[in-house]
Amino acid sequence: MAISRIDGLSGLTIGRLANATGMSKSGLFAHFGSKEQLQQAVLERATEAFIQGVIHPALARPRGLPRIRALFEGWLNWVSKHVEPGGCPLDAAIVEMDDRPGPLRDFLVAEQTKMRAFMVDMVRRAMAEGHLRADLEPELFVFEARGILESFTLMHKLHRHPEAERWARTAFEGLVSRSSTNTH
Repeated sequence: MAISRIDGLSGLTIGRLANATGMSKSGLFAHFGSKEQLQQAVLERATEAFIQGVIHPALARPRGLPRIRALFEGWLNWVSKHVEPGGCPLDAAIVEMDDRPGPLRDFLVAEQTKMRAFMVDMVRRAMAEGHLRADLEPELFVFEARGILESFTLMHKLHRHPEAERWARTAFEGLVSRSSTNTH
């Protein structure tokens, strides 16, 4: 994961991993089978870490708006507290693989589709709980929330802007306010 954070997935090879770990190329090849399978294993591990670090804590909160807020806060924390050089390999892989057809891109698309569906379901539950307006378009809410998170990532990681977190929270609260039934 450390290699892919810095050099991207394309920089992660069995030979490079062998040099970094002191293991033999043949031993690593026997375990992973190919460079692409090694790269997919890294993406799977990064996805697992995100689920453990962001999704599971949010699911511990009550359904509806508290859970949505916890997901948003967890995601902000994930981005801002990722201390490893290069940050989250998923963010880098999405940019690196968006125009490259193949299994790695397919994996990322499938995982992002699941994430979007998960978030849309959270919004629908918040609507059912009466926390968000009944006429709300859940997909649009998720689109806007993800846009805020992506903007935060850019401003925080690339620009290192000191106001990035405040702006993200303000934008998210504006989205919630526009979408709320104003009872929560």
